Amino acid sequence: MSAELALPAKRWSLRPSWAAAARLVLPATILVTLIAELLLAERKYALFGGGFGQSQVLDAPLEIAAFLAAILACQTLVFWLLYRALRRLHGRNGSAPLFVLNYAFLMGGGAIAVLIGKYQALAFFSDAMSFQIVRNLGGGSLVDALLYSLSESGLVLIAVAGGALLYAAALIFSRRWRRDSPPIPDCYRIGAARAVAALAATGLLLFAVNRVDDARAGAVRFNAVLGLSTLFDQLTDFDRDGWSWFSYPLDRQPFDSARHPFALDIPGDGIDQDGFGGDLIFSGNAATASAPVIAGAKRNVVLIVLESTRADAIGRRIDGRSLTPTLDALAASGSRAQAAYSHVGFTTFSLQSLFTGELAPVDDRQSLIRDFQANGYEVGVFSGQDENFGGTAELVGLRRASTYVDGATLREERAFSFAAQGSIIIDGKLLLREFDRRLGRPEAWHRPHFLYFNLQSAHFPYTEPLMDQVIAGTPIPRGEIGAGNRDWTQRTYWNAIAYNDRLIGALIARLRRLGVLDNTLLIVTADHGESLFDDGFLGHGHMLNEQQTRIPFILSAPGVAMPQVMGLADMRGLILTAAGAPQPARSPVPVFQYLGSLDRPGSIGWVDPAGNRTIFNLFEESVWTSGSGRWVRYSALAAGSGEKRAADALIGEWARQRWLRHLREQPASR
Repeated sequence: MSAELALPAKRWSLRPSWAAAARLVLPATILVTLIAELLLAERKYALFGGGFGQSQVLDAPLEIAAFLAAILACQTLVFWLLYRALRRLHGRNGSAPLFVLNYAFLMGGGAIAVLIGKYQALAFFSDAMSFQIVRNLGGGSLVDALLYSLSESGLVLIAVAGGALLYAAALIFSRRWRRDSPPIPDCYRIGAARAVAALAATGLLLFAVNRVDDARAGAVRFNAVLGLSTLFDQLTDFDRDGWSWFSYPLDRQPFDSARHPFALDIPGDGIDQDGFGGDLIFSGNAATASAPVIAGAKRNVVLIVLESTRADAIGRRIDGRSLTPTLDALAASGSRAQAAYSHVGFTTFSLQSLFTGELAPVDDRQSLIRDFQANGYEVGVFSGQDENFGGTAELVGLRRASTYVDGATLREERAFSFAAQGSIIIDGKLLLREFDRRLGRPEAWHRPHFLYFNLQSAHFPYTEPLMDQVIAGTPIPRGEIGAGNRDWTQRTYWNAIAYNDRLIGALIARLRRLGVLDNTLLIVTADHGESLFDDGFLGHGHMLNEQQTRIPFILSAPGVAMPQVMGLADMRGLILTAAGAPQPARSPVPVFQYLGSLDRPGSIGWVDPAGNRTIFNLFEESVWTSGSGRWVRYSALAAGSGEKRAADALIGEWARQRWLRHLREQPASR
């Protein structure tokens, strides 16, 4: 009899535990998953401290408050919706302990598993900040990269297996109490009107947070915010043009599908499709010129592109001596650009402009490769990166080369374990080894050669195992790179610059031994620059300034006439002229620049022949000029003012370049 009375007492002692679990499972799941995502996001993106490639940092009270409000509200709403959906799916079991168990494991554990998989995959993109930037760079198969990264992660598999075992154990442990347990109270049931009100309030909050740029940029990295933002974006895209009240930038013509942010401006139709600068007045054409004829005796041409090398690296003195004695001598005896710039801060787009002479090429009909091959040159490629990344090899015709070595060719000798196309780095010593194997004999030079070298030494993290330590000290470990170690980070970068100079010297020595140096034109430039915390930023591709876009351009030939300012797209013509082709007529024009992609840039800008810079931020709809040194809303610019004229001229050039690309893409132009 006493045993029969003891059993109910035991069950009764457990009832408060299940009731408490029912009350706590939702807030606990929200907090645990949110904290986990916040920790992972901070580690990856340095939301609050900044890091490589992070131009948007949460460092103001309003930004932090807006960010935290957005992620907490969205996380709460999403997990409440999941709570209601799972309870409904459980039917009568929604009031049983099984529901609490399933919600904790399936929703909480499942969300954390998704986060681990997501950030494990992102870790394999090296300095790529997000999938959007990977798409902007345009390189490689995203699916292959994801599969590779996940297949390498034993920790993910262990976590999944451990979670499954823990769930099974909890299921078995709770079975003895589930059948006779009293119904668990439904603690989080609210009426339909309140649910709609909560959804609307969250939408209004997100709309407000979208106006705080750094808060928006940080919040959309969180799954719940991204999911709800996508929902609201679809609900308010009334004209189905892909833009809405929740898009960024905002669609100011929500019921006119022909007018929206980044719309292609059609010239002469009387409509300002993109909403800036008025209707496009177009001049120019998309005609493709034939390869110019290089007259007389043909010299060898060696084009060397340095990754992430800023113009002020050349001749910089560290510890009392120049980092670049080889390049200093080359510039002193040859020609050097007064001011050269990249058009964009991404390698792929930069190389495409360099080889084709076009800001946004669509094929290789006009390319240095075709130019030199049409003039009887042998073409060789020796690149420390995978040139398939971003479609560069195909778009500029690199695969036409008779000698081809790149990061894909030497994949198994890459500097780091990262295998995504954009992360492969091959040390310059290995490129020189391949040069010796393929072109290291005098008899290989019976015809003129055009060679393209790409040296990756200055790519983040600015060091790799085979790199020489040219300046005193040791390289900073990747995990130590940060604003707090600015000097150490910079010194590691300068060593990479010095190492590249040493590699160029070694290449010149080889050309001398082969007896071809005196008949060789050497060209040295870069794909873009690099910020080193000297402007509060580390990396490239996120700001239009001197550090990230000004690059060297050096030719071994003396007396080459160059414009006051020039861009990568201008270099094709100058290289051909220096090699012996006729010099095309050219009037001084500004160097156009953009962040992101040409069709959807975050900012556009240019540097005029006098060195003045104008920038237009399309998201903030604000203008900056070097003359004023301040940001002004485009709508606030006085009609007829110098700033308004400069902004409209810049916007007009952006629209013209987009229209040129549109014409090139038409079948009739091919």
